[in-house]
Amino acid sequence: MTEKEFQDKLGDLISQIDELPADQQDAIRELADQTKNRHEKLRKTVKDLQDSMDYLRLSIKYLVFDLEATKRENRYLRDMLSGAGGQSKPGDNDSPEPS
Repeated sequence: MTEKEFQDKLGDLISQIDELPADQQDAIRELADQTKNRHEKLRKTVKDLQDSMDYLRLSIKYLVFDLEATKRENRYLRDMLSGAGGQSKPGDNDSPEPS
């Protein structure tokens, strides 16, 4: 149900309440007002939840970016160290040496 449909149905309900006897109108009108207030609170909660999810998605994207950058930097530094020290690159020692 969309927001417009909800508001339309609530308006119809309030119109129908006006047709009831006066002694019944107050109790039902109070229930309709409570329903409207609960709907507003629920809508605000859903919006806050969506905002939190958006922030979480952005944070995760940043963390993944940072992790990938750190991996690239580590590879670069390992390559620099292996080149400067005259050591072989990682993975070159995977094959057994002949005896």
